Amino acid sequence: METQTLAAAHEIDFSMLSLFARATLTVKLVMIVLMIMSVWSWAIIIQKHIAFKLARREATVFDRAFWSGEPLDELFEKTGSQPDGASEKIFAAGMMEWRRSHRQDGKLIAGAQSRIDRSMDVAINKEAEHMQKGLGVLATVGSISPFIGLFGTIVGITNSFEQIAISQNTNLAVVAPGIAEALLATGIGLIAAIPAVIFYNKLNTDSERILGGYEAFSDEFSTILSRQLDA
Repeated sequence: METQTLAAAHEIDFSMLSLFARATLTVKLVMIVLMIMSVWSWAIIIQKHIAFKLARREATVFDRAFWSGEPLDELFEKTGSQPDGASEKIFAAGMMEWRRSHRQDGKLIAGAQSRIDRSMDVAINKEAEHMQKGLGVLATVGSISPFIGLFGTIVGITNSFEQIAISQNTNLAVVAPGIAEALLATGIGLIAAIPAVIFYNKLNTDSERILGGYEAFSDEFSTILSRQLDA
């Protein structure tokens, strides 16, 4: 009897595709949702990795130009009032407010320093919002995917017990397929969650470092303009 049971179990296809095909509608929907979440997460991960790499490169190039000794007015003329790079946007925000703070007679309007600082802070906040966009999705996927997978597992195991009750047979050939299908949902949930958590932490750290560089540049630029104001 045991030999026949093992032989029947060996004949069952336990490949992921077959397990998915045999799963109930609810478990299939759970698996599909988890796979969509996984693909969505990887799309965000790849896009953010490329965006952060370009941001670091742009910051390095602009930092080199900024400290090259070129007059700030000439550098501003090259970058323009609406540049593409984040560092250039922060610089342009400060320079535009610096120019607006001069009256026609050449004297400065009171409170120029605080307005310049606020203008650059606004530019930094906009970049921070842009850089953080999508990271919340990774955090959500990382936190809820295991529970969604667990829900699919519970439904799958419940269906297996129902099949056992109907067939009144607890041999391996009856139990194994249902349990395997149920555990597959948990596995897919972990596959979606683990990369999302890992890369959320990494990308969040990278974004904080980049934003820290922007803030450091803003402080240095503000110090330079402050010297000119005092002069």
